[in-house]
Amino acid sequence: MKWRGREQSENIEDRRGMSGRKVAMGGGLLSIIILVIGLLMGGDPQQLLNNFNQGGAPTNAPSGEYQETEEEKNLKTFASVTLADNEKVWTELFRQNGMQYKKPVMVIFSDYTESPCGKADARTGPFYCPADQKVYLSLGFFNELTQKLGANGDFAFAYVIAHEVGHHIQHLLGTTTKVRQAQAQVDERTANRYSVGLELQADFYAGVWAHYNEKWNQALEAGDVEEAMSAANAVGDDRLQKRAQGYVVPDAFTHGTSEQRMFWFMKGYKTGDLNQGDTFSQL
Repeated sequence: MKWRGREQSENIEDRRGMSGRKVAMGGGLLSIIILVIGLLMGGDPQQLLNNFNQGGAPTNAPSGEYQETEEEKNLKTFASVTLADNEKVWTELFRQNGMQYKKPVMVIFSDYTESPCGKADARTGPFYCPADQKVYLSLGFFNELTQKLGANGDFAFAYVIAHEVGHHIQHLLGTTTKVRQAQAQVDERTANRYSVGLELQADFYAGVWAHYNEKWNQALEAGDVEEAMSAANAVGDDRLQKRAQGYVVPDAFTHGTSEQRMFWFMKGYKTGDLNQGDTFSQL
């Protein structure tokens, strides 16, 4: 993908070099002391009370000045450019459909961080948290993707980012809420099928983004789509299960097979038509 020297997103929260740990606040004496100290130091009372009620106060305290490598610097820039391209495409597509697009924030971290959806560490794959509308990403996942999963090329990384932004699209459109409500009323096997539908639709949205990133921004290069396909193939449930345990359990799928993930990405890429992203009726 053509990314060097191009516009970067302003919606990047860099937590590298921060501990990301929480101070436990279980309603005891320590909680009260922390709350009082915060008020005396001029903290926002409402925010402090919110943190108190939520059971923790994220510190994200610096654990020392973070020294990034040249590779990390390039990966951060690439991720920021990719997010900016997503912002441009989805802002325009939402506008065309009479809606306003709210841009997500991308949290980049190194060792460990917290989110309203749970903790994340360097081993955690990228994920989207609807509670704060942020994408969480460890740059080390790029090496995991290439060295362990066998997906090569920078656009494989772009696909992963676009997939997580796809979950943000689902949140904005209300799809995620509807699916979670439906999952609460069915058995585990059916609930897993709903999860597969969500993941495949995020793949479809990633393909739609690639379609317009090529059409409007002329940002794609030869071989980019193949790199995205290699990533979609690498993270299929069947392939990951086979790699981890030597056999496949279809009823336990939550993201879809390699074939399904490649199919829906390509459908989004070839059509660019949001109306063709019904991944649920065909499960």
